[in-house]
Amino acid sequence: MSPILWLRLALIMALVVLNTLVHALPLLAVGVLKALLPFAPLRRACNSVLTGLAESWIAVNSAMMAAFTGTRFEVEQHGTLERDGHYLVLANHQSWVDILVLQKVFNRRAPFLRFFLKRQLFWVPVLGLAWWALDFPFMGRFTRKQIAKNPELGRRDMEATRRACDKFRDIPVSVMNFVEGTRFTPQKHDGQASPFRHLLKPKSGGVAFVLDAMGDGLHAILDVTIAYPGGRPSMIDLMANRVPNVRVLVRQRPIPAELAAGNYQEDRAFRARFQKWMNGLWEEKDRDLERMLDPGTEGPGAAAQRSRSTPPSRTDA
Repeated sequence: MSPILWLRLALIMALVVLNTLVHALPLLAVGVLKALLPFAPLRRACNSVLTGLAESWIAVNSAMMAAFTGTRFEVEQHGTLERDGHYLVLANHQSWVDILVLQKVFNRRAPFLRFFLKRQLFWVPVLGLAWWALDFPFMGRFTRKQIAKNPELGRRDMEATRRACDKFRDIPVSVMNFVEGTRFTPQKHDGQASPFRHLLKPKSGGVAFVLDAMGDGLHAILDVTIAYPGGRPSMIDLMANRVPNVRVLVRQRPIPAELAAGNYQEDRAFRARFQKWMNGLWEEKDRDLERMLDPGTEGPGAAAQRSRSTPPSRTDA
């Protein structure tokens, strides 16, 4: 890399660290206060302060992205978002940049995004405690082999998910789930013999458990498709201004009543129905990605948009 690029990256990283400290330290202070308060109404009152700080943190990061890069965001949204709603957000996953994209698209337009995190991330300096203060659930993320040897590990993660979902019932929330469980790479795609061209196989169990745990506490599903026509970027690519454009398609979907509750682990018939539904979503997402990745198209869902008498909302940033 050239010296100028090194200076650019160093400047951006310094500003990111400064923004993190400015917002994360107050977040931690409010989070500790919330944990110590003896009455539930007082603890709930802290939630709006915590969310406000987190949204400010994201807004500054997004402003820096706009100031330091020429990345163009093309966003097509089907359905109206409610700031006080409860959503389950399902998205494909290709890069760490996906998180910044989702935050930019939904910040202050939908309830604050909360991710299920690996338990080890709690120990990330500053950030781990900030995520704890914001009620991000920390999970073991055990493999099938580990759970087969010790079923208690699986029950432990399910209980952590249920506790998190109980908290989410009391606050507006967008529960984020990267359904593939890992970032897409050609090697992973070939290794699992994925039937999809641009996606890994979806993992349905986590989605089923959140739907069951939150029940009628969820209003809708936000089905998000993220495409990078210039190729899958790294965070360095983004900071180096090597990401020409990002295309995002947001479809708001109703939660199928027959899938809102059921025993995914033990009911084979229910599991088969759920997996069939999830595979159907993924087949449509794969077709959307095929269109969105074509540099010659107008953007996400352009053909579908032209066929509708009432076009969905579209924003460019």
